[in-house]
Amino acid sequence: MRILTWNINSVRLRLPLLKKIARDCSPDVICLQETKVTDELFPADDIIRMGYSHIHINGMKSYNGVAILSKTPFVRKAIHSRAGRDDCRHIAVQLKSRKFKTPVEVHNLYIPAGGDIPDPAQNDKFAHKLEFVEELGSWFASTYKPDYPLIALGDFNIAPQEHDVWSHKQLVDVVSHTPIEIEKLTAMQDKLGWQDAIRHFVRPEDKCYTWWSYRNRDWKKSNRGRRLDHIWLTKPLLPHLQSHAILAKYRDSEQPSDHVPVIVDVNL
Repeated sequence: MRILTWNINSVRLRLPLLKKIARDCSPDVICLQETKVTDELFPADDIIRMGYSHIHINGMKSYNGVAILSKTPFVRKAIHSRAGRDDCRHIAVQLKSRKFKTPVEVHNLYIPAGGDIPDPAQNDKFAHKLEFVEELGSWFASTYKPDYPLIALGDFNIAPQEHDVWSHKQLVDVVSHTPIEIEKLTAMQDKLGWQDAIRHFVRPEDKCYTWWSYRNRDWKKSNRGRRLDHIWLTKPLLPHLQSHAILAKYRDSEQPSDHVPVIVDVNL
């Protein structure tokens, strides 16, 4: 099964690019973040014509929003609210698997960006981000056991490792790479023994990015990226992880997102 995650930054604006990526890569499941559209205006008919007849969405006007598009039926769907807000950041589906007795659950996450000031006392957005991650980690740990087949993916808005950013030294005090964010995300990862699918293939000492700011006129030349988009697996799925791809070429598309799609192939 090929699973793709992408912060699309408006599904209606980038629908032509989504169609191209789907044709080029043939994912079985597509998880989108920042769809920026209410459910009744989601372009479901176009998505169905692309071959994804099973759609799970939770959206709002102009902000946030998540979607899971699948070629195969869902066993179950769920919508979750986090940190006291219904802001359309977490949905989940169950998919049948021949490898496991229970369905494999896929959780599509859009963790808050957190604003610009890395101080929860001064910045409510940053406080919300920290609370969101902490609550999410506790919820996963209390709801599932480490041997349950789970996938959590999406735009986590945190680049946790030194080489997940273009300059650890210059970004250590910048939101997305601050010590407290990394501490919260690492604690979430450790609570259920999540495995980082991308770093399973990419060595920790190698630079690895999935996001390049719109502010960089020549993103490729400056290469000031961050790895904000993640795919995590619980340990039972790790032996079935086959390959990955970070589709950086789509950052050069007309009207691109500042994020690029990330793919894993998992034998389910």
